[in-house]
Amino acid sequence: MNKQSVVIGLLGTNLDRPRGKDRWSHWRPSVGLCQQPDLLIDRFELLYDPAHIKLAGQVAGDIRKVSPETEVCLTKIKIGDHWDFEEVYAALHDHARSRTQDSEYEDLLVHITTGTHVAQICLFLLAESRHYPARLLQSSPAAARRGRPVDPAGTHRIIDLDLSRYDQLAARFRVEREDSDTLLKAGIATRDAKFNRMIDQIQSVCLATDSPLLLTGPTGSGKTALAKRIYDLKRQRGQLSGRWVAVNCATIRGDQAMSTLFGHVRGAFTGAASDRDGLLRSADGGMLFLDEIGELGADEQAMLLHAIETKQFFPFGSDQSSRSDFQLIAGTHRDLQSEITAGNFREDLLYRIGMWTFALPGLADRPSDLEPNLDYELEEFARRSGRRVTMNREARQQFLLFASEPAALWRGNFRDLNAAVTRMATLCSSDRIGTEQVQEEIGRLRESWRRSTGREIDSSEALLSKHFDDRELDAIDRIDRVTLSEVLRVCGRSDSLAQAGRCLYQASRREKQKPNDSDRLRKYLAKFDLCWNRQHNHVERSPSSNAE
Repeated sequence: MNKQSVVIGLLGTNLDRPRGKDRWSHWRPSVGLCQQPDLLIDRFELLYDPAHIKLAGQVAGDIRKVSPETEVCLTKIKIGDHWDFEEVYAALHDHARSRTQDSEYEDLLVHITTGTHVAQICLFLLAESRHYPARLLQSSPAAARRGRPVDPAGTHRIIDLDLSRYDQLAARFRVEREDSDTLLKAGIATRDAKFNRMIDQIQSVCLATDSPLLLTGPTGSGKTALAKRIYDLKRQRGQLSGRWVAVNCATIRGDQAMSTLFGHVRGAFTGAASDRDGLLRSADGGMLFLDEIGELGADEQAMLLHAIETKQFFPFGSDQSSRSDFQLIAGTHRDLQSEITAGNFREDLLYRIGMWTFALPGLADRPSDLEPNLDYELEEFARRSGRRVTMNREARQQFLLFASEPAALWRGNFRDLNAAVTRMATLCSSDRIGTEQVQEEIGRLRESWRRSTGREIDSSEALLSKHFDDRELDAIDRIDRVTLSEVLRVCGRSDSLAQAGRCLYQASRREKQKPNDSDRLRKYLAKFDLCWNRQHNHVERSPSSNAE
């Protein structure tokens, strides 16, 4: 079925106006469109102000003369001030909503050559937002050529708003996106597919909205660094103009927390000798990062919720409200849902800050990223110290083999890795780390992890210790620990519960007509209060066990 070609355009009160008896020798955009040999217009919806009804009739008559097959539909649209953006947009928006849009039967084009610049911008916005499901149509006078009369029909060009169709633009967007990815990853060429997907999602969200973000993950997983890079990206794109303001909520308590966050007035409490703005006020127009938000007290949580929802708050000791429009990113290593159950965190605050929640994996959960992060830490050491240090091949292989073992706990995550590289680079006698420095550092790390857990950790117990504390491990029989650690090892290498189940039940599944490996594995994990997180593709404690 052939679609009907339909053009929507504004009457050009100057460009479309006839110029005496020789009007056919002048370019008039609306008339010229209907003279294009390669543009057949079935219907022209010409929008006009009632004050120019005579001109509209003349233009419609001339269109019918040059293109009898074109149906001209004159449509009144009342605009008092054609340079008032709000008024023009409202009028055109009302027209778009009142019009029956049927993309199946019509190929819609919006003519953006006539009308004021304000009207042209409004038409573009309405087409881009798909209020007019159309492509843009641009016309222009023909260029003069020596020895030839100027063609009064002019020329035209159709612009598709799907920018991915334009190779050069698409290439620019790819480069821009790659630059953004690099910024959010701190320039580290991460190889972990799950982490890469998460970074892509964070970039899309942070550039599309100013809603709060919640970053969860163990201590040292990089929440603060990622939040700062999100700020840098948004500032680079012109979405933020204010400051980067950050605080660890675990370091502030009581009156100090109130004063630090919301400010105070002179005399609000003993020692308040002068007014203080507070961090919320300082972050106006910028970004506020509240790390370990779960450590805030009940009063601070209530005031923060009010500030997020209304952009207003009361400084400590004041009855006059202050205003601050900031983007919030919160961080925590706690399970805030469990904290709600325990009565330590407000459910409505979590609802407000947790719409966009991203769980940052620890270093031990990203074994494929150990090597690029090792290179990054060596580069950072060179930048800080002015001394470039490398690793010989054998030392590098030895360190990476140890770092990726299940027994490598990396309890401090990237802080542990940073400290390890710094120690090795500092202690090497030349500018090259050898196996001697690597072996010494492995011994230091193992001893540090042994002291922190109070026991020798083998590879099996290292896996279990990520999910159970010492008391819980003591309650599990040793034979069950061996089996469970192997299940966790397979799950850690799998992209789905079904894939892990197929691997674990490879022999017994052959005896079943309809094997349900996922269900078997799910029930096995549930015996130990574990479950599979489908969003992040890993095993974690069941919410019910955390609540207890």
